[in-house]
Amino acid sequence: MNPRGRFSRIRTKTALAAAQLATSASRATGRGAGGMIGGLVAGAIDPNIMDGLGRGRPTVLVTGTNGKSTTTRMLVQALRTTHTVATNEGGDNMDAGIISALMAGQDANLIALEVDELHVPHVADSLNPNALVLLNLSRDQLDRVGEINKIERALRACVEAHPEMTVIANCDDVLMTSVAWGHPNVVWVAAGAGWVNDSVTNPRGAGSVVRTPDGDWYATEKLADGTEFRRPEPTYTVDKHSLTTPHGEVPMNLTLPGRANRGNAAQAVAAAVEAYDVPLDKAVRAVEGVDNVAGRYATVHLGEHEVRLLLAKNPAGWQEALTMLDRDADGVVIAVNAQQGDGADVSWLWDVKFEDFDGIAVNAAGERGTDLAVRLLYAGIEHELVHDVVKAIRACPPGRVEVLANYTAFRDLKRDMAKQEDYRG
Repeated sequence: MNPRGRFSRIRTKTALAAAQLATSASRATGRGAGGMIGGLVAGAIDPNIMDGLGRGRPTVLVTGTNGKSTTTRMLVQALRTTHTVATNEGGDNMDAGIISALMAGQDANLIALEVDELHVPHVADSLNPNALVLLNLSRDQLDRVGEINKIERALRACVEAHPEMTVIANCDDVLMTSVAWGHPNVVWVAAGAGWVNDSVTNPRGAGSVVRTPDGDWYATEKLADGTEFRRPEPTYTVDKHSLTTPHGEVPMNLTLPGRANRGNAAQAVAAAVEAYDVPLDKAVRAVEGVDNVAGRYATVHLGEHEVRLLLAKNPAGWQEALTMLDRDADGVVIAVNAQQGDGADVSWLWDVKFEDFDGIAVNAAGERGTDLAVRLLYAGIEHELVHDVVKAIRACPPGRVEVLANYTAFRDLKRDMAKQEDYRG
């Protein structure tokens, strides 16, 4: 027996055992579900454990600035109509969370993971995916992620390094189109582009990008090889009522709200059908049944208030989430933190249009509620500043309250509400 191979197997077994102990300890002490700590421990003991846990199983990765968790959840539901699937259900999309998902799903015959944009290249090298879903790219946490064009170039290099995989790309997003441009096996999906402020120049050459009223876009100057960089012709297109596919047009009635989620569903269905042969009707019915993603879009009750929870994490996500708010609600709470996971810089507040809350009681909340209150002041929105998010909800008139929060504010609110005596989930 090869001593190196034997040592590797022993190390992997040790890593798995230690991860299980760490996970159990985390759960027993009430520190959390233990998924992250298990992955951290396993990865520290065996740096190659991700490769080993993949075991050559068919794998699809989902990435983008916004919509990763929702699209992955929809895709997994579609895949589970014909496969068993290992996935990172809780949305932990960096190495530790991915390793934990692979450990928990060792018996599944297929892997579907949401992956942070920065982590896609090395995760793809480890798992050799046969499919990659590209959603959208826009500015997000500049203190952690950096400039968006740098991410586009890293994803482009990853796609070029894996010519055999199927790429499901949003042709309405200029940067993701650039990532997939020239790949031999692309399924183009017209999933929409609600935020276009980060794609005004040609990422592949000189000149600007022009958008037309009918949804087309093109670069004003040709590429170095003389070809035109222009919106590709989609094979999947979604509108308010249906999904048009190479296999026919089908009605699609989602439970989740918003235009962006229809685009997410279109890409999930395209990946399931084109990369894994899931029947179209089964895939559509599966995505229609998704009604919340880790508590997002869920409705809960707190005393006299019926509370709907929405999550947004960057300018593009906030702009889209604002379109989902019910303007007939009795109150709105907007909560902003700047912890790890949110990004320390909240100057993005000035990129978001908050100007249309007339006639609704608005409360600014969260650790950076003061910054938000200043933004609302300049937007001409009457509001109150109540830093504690639970107290901000209670300060709204009785009835329906829409809550829009960024990552850690959303996380902490779910925890804090669950401790309230008059809370009903």
